[in-house]
Amino acid sequence: MKSKKGLLVIVLVLVAVLIGAGILYTRLGSTLESNAGLQEQEGPVAPDFQVYDLEGNPVSLSQFMGKPIVLNFWASWCGPCQMEMPDFNEAYLELGDEVQFLMINCTDGSRETVETADAFIQSKGYSFPVYFDQDGAAAYAYSAYALPTTYFIDASGIVVTKSVGAISAKTLRLGIDMLLDR
Repeated sequence: MKSKKGLLVIVLVLVAVLIGAGILYTRLGSTLESNAGLQEQEGPVAPDFQVYDLEGNPVSLSQFMGKPIVLNFWASWCGPCQMEMPDFNEAYLELGDEVQFLMINCTDGSRETVETADAFIQSKGYSFPVYFDQDGAAAYAYSAYALPTTYFIDASGIVVTKSVGAISAKTLRLGIDMLLDR
């Protein structure tokens, strides 16, 4: 008799866990965008940071507020970063007047230097603006621990969405459209 009660308790607990998991799965699944893994959100205010241009001049994110911003963290040795760069360059050429593109190179001084990053950009003929995060402060502020990482920030400085990993041209455009529709 005791074993039947114990088995019944185990079955009831298992059923409750499965029902709870199903409810959680349904609620979480309904909040995600159906394509590209981008989820529009009323996010936090984008943290300001300082990086450097090719000439070594300091540049802050706050200097670009007032226009939507595509903020991309990358490195020249990163294969997924290299794969998405042509799409970023094409979007920049098309929408650079409407959207500010900030391509932030994670310049650690050993594996990635200003010289290696610039040589990569020049060899590919990319024309988007590149800035160098030489002390890692920008990557730290945005928890960009995996490359590439892209943030979409609206004109008022609110993080609208982000994507970790390489994104396609379609996903890039979806993120930009989220910015332009606000």
